[in-house]
Amino acid sequence: METQPPPGKVPGLCSLRYGLSILLHFCNLAVTAQRSCLNLTMVVMVNSSQPPGAPNSSARLRDSTQGPVYDWSPDMQGVIFSAIFYGLVLSQVPAGYLSGIVSIKKLVGSTLLLSSVLSLLTPLAAKAGEAAMILCRATQGLAQGAVLTAQHELWVRWAPPLERTRLISIGMSGLLLGPFLVLLVTGVICDSLGWPMVFYVFDLQLRPPALTGACGCVLCLLWCLLFYDHPKDHPCMSALEKQYIVGSLAQQAGSCKQPLPIRAMLTSLPLWAVAVVSFAFFWTITLFITYTPKFVDDSLHVDMRKNGLLSGLPYLFSWVTGILTGQMADVLLSRDIFKILTIRKLFTTLGILLPSVFGLGLVCLSAGLYSTVTFLVLANATSSFSIGGMMVNILDLAPRYYGFLKGVTTLIGMVGGMLSSLLTGFILSRDPESPWLKTVLVMAGINLAAVAFYLVFAKADIQDWAKDRQTRL
Repeated sequence: METQPPPGKVPGLCSLRYGLSILLHFCNLAVTAQRSCLNLTMVVMVNSSQPPGAPNSSARLRDSTQGPVYDWSPDMQGVIFSAIFYGLVLSQVPAGYLSGIVSIKKLVGSTLLLSSVLSLLTPLAAKAGEAAMILCRATQGLAQGAVLTAQHELWVRWAPPLERTRLISIGMSGLLLGPFLVLLVTGVICDSLGWPMVFYVFDLQLRPPALTGACGCVLCLLWCLLFYDHPKDHPCMSALEKQYIVGSLAQQAGSCKQPLPIRAMLTSLPLWAVAVVSFAFFWTITLFITYTPKFVDDSLHVDMRKNGLLSGLPYLFSWVTGILTGQMADVLLSRDIFKILTIRKLFTTLGILLPSVFGLGLVCLSAGLYSTVTFLVLANATSSFSIGGMMVNILDLAPRYYGFLKGVTTLIGMVGGMLSSLLTGFILSRDPESPWLKTVLVMAGINLAAVAFYLVFAKADIQDWAKDRQTRL
């Protein structure tokens, strides 16, 4: 992909486009923190000592510091875990479409604020009952889906092609750092202050923060102050950087002002290739993010503080890998080491298949603390390779319709995540002997089939139906 050379020495890391990716990094961190803090608190929220339906067990105190305990069966826990995906699924396509026609600044800012407020209300929802908890999580999913999908449209205007993967990887890597920070401090807060405090930020004794509700509200303010929909409108950007960004994207199709070519999209095999691996990717990461604390508890029987540390450690390595992946992909492209299609296929294959391999090692070969942690780290860290592959492939295929198509493919991925959560909860409640092995085998089969389809049909050039009508004539 050709771009105009930078007109002089264009600012690199100390530039507004990189500053924007860092701001998005923290917004994504807040979103995924709000989503994942329930995964560990569920261990102490649920009364596992009594069978479902036992009298007087629906909401009683374990002790004065742990917080209320609820009689939620494994099936109900699976429903609550997956409830956020109901909202995520419903919001993907509308958010993707709206991102191309309304202000991204307003859309992302308002939905991030809504998600943050709902995080603050989660303890009250749990107290109100299962239905309120499911409704709260589903509504939060609607808001988070809009944040996660609408933000992709801004890279059509802000990301020069040779910096595209690294800028996107910096922003998206916040999704990986969030679970690490939350799980790191959640165990400490649950153990000393009770699980409800996890959904707030600072307690009166100034204990460590959980990056959830209030941090998201602060980030909303920063977003509204610092972000502009188009680089040419930013009052603080240098003329040199504006010229570089606008010039490098001059021949790229912009936001869609033509009718969506729905029929061509539905029959596009390269687009379906991205959708299929998105399904597999979300199936895998949802399984690890949601059920790692329970797996650690079942396998190692450690206390809450150690559980939080062990469950969160893999995401630290995943975060590092995600940032490095963006750098590696753009270096390979800018130095003409590999063609862009080869880069997309390479990183997609590594990001989908390696977690399956290490996941099987986790349930079949790990026999103690060190081996369990090693396989957890490797399985999570290698999934970040997908950022250099299928996660940005839509932008190669159809920059004109990027927001809408990112919403569609993410919708398909979210369906995979929802099914993964529900199926895992079902297997755990029905199979007392080898539930984790069956869960990982299903994941590995899905991933293998998805990668095979992607390798056959993936493309990395702008498709005919995504070009200007004059260009196609």
